[in-house]
Amino acid sequence: MSAAPVRVLIVDDSAVMRQLLAGMLSRDPGIEVVGTAADPVIARRKIVRLRPDVLTLDIEMPRMNGLEFLKRLMCLNPMPVVMISSLTERGAAASLQALALGAVDVVAKPKAAAMHEFDRSAAGIAAKVLQAARARVQARPCAAAPGRTLPALANVRPVAPDRPWARLLAIGASAGGTEAIRQVLEAMPANAPPIVIVQHIPGAFSRPFIERLDRYSPLRVVEARSGAPLLPGHAYLPPPDLHLGIARGRDGLECAVIDGGPVNHHCPSVDVLFHSVARHAGARAVGALLTGMGDDGARGLLAMRKAGAGTLVQDEATSVVWGMPGAAVRMRSADTIVPLPQIAARMLALASSAAGTLDAPGGQT
Repeated sequence: MSAAPVRVLIVDDSAVMRQLLAGMLSRDPGIEVVGTAADPVIARRKIVRLRPDVLTLDIEMPRMNGLEFLKRLMCLNPMPVVMISSLTERGAAASLQALALGAVDVVAKPKAAAMHEFDRSAAGIAAKVLQAARARVQARPCAAAPGRTLPALANVRPVAPDRPWARLLAIGASAGGTEAIRQVLEAMPANAPPIVIVQHIPGAFSRPFIERLDRYSPLRVVEARSGAPLLPGHAYLPPPDLHLGIARGRDGLECAVIDGGPVNHHCPSVDVLFHSVARHAGARAVGALLTGMGDDGARGLLAMRKAGAGTLVQDEATSVVWGMPGAAVRMRSADTIVPLPQIAARMLALASSAAGTLDAPGGQT
């Protein structure tokens, strides 16, 4: 017996966009568009009456903007929400705020273009909606201060022992990962080992995401460039729509930015990063696979484990979507399963237990 289709309510002030999204989503047999709403006020009534499984939500709308509506929704009636965002600087900033408020994922606003582009866009949006239906959504506090979306950082940041770090940390994530990564980096000391990160995110949102992480982390969070040395106290993410790997230079490990097609349907891909880390850092690395849909990163994490690296995944209870971590567990890629609040400490513990240093040729002492 086949599963019931995912029931979707589309909320957008543009009649053209509502029609376009409804047409795109209705092409997937696993999705049923149960209704549309021109603004959040209408949407509230339709949510009560139609009981959708997933909401698609525009950010810019009359009577109440999408972010304010999302904030109220996640407090009073939490449910999976996929944000539909314009590919602009303002749209990117708002989308990242929406993810902090509890949205499962964000997709670029579709355009009626060439048929092959339309088909690809339709398939991508439908996939996001289907994965959102399986997401674990938690209620957010209703009494939070207006406009506050992130906890304030402590005045005194944790500092690890003053010692040469023996390991490189590698992190991969997808759906739910923007906030999971923020929480992990926020818990890192200012002199943490170098960290390389891949997060599945639309290319237009990549640089605003890096800036956001840099703002809320004790580390220096930067966009990677090929040949840049991997330094303690720094975290590196790839440029938009490019893969990130590492390479061994004359003076130690360095970033490698790779221009290539999608791997596991993603660019950047976590597998590309993890396989690179396994090859060039081996047992001198620690890898963590966080919340996300699909299995990108699971094989790369297994390669890291076989190379002697410490490996862990986020547990199901704290993951928005336990797709990628679950795949890694089934492949036996991870040494341990860890709740999100403990991941930074666990990675640091593994880093502290390493012998040797990363600047030895081939990663050997």
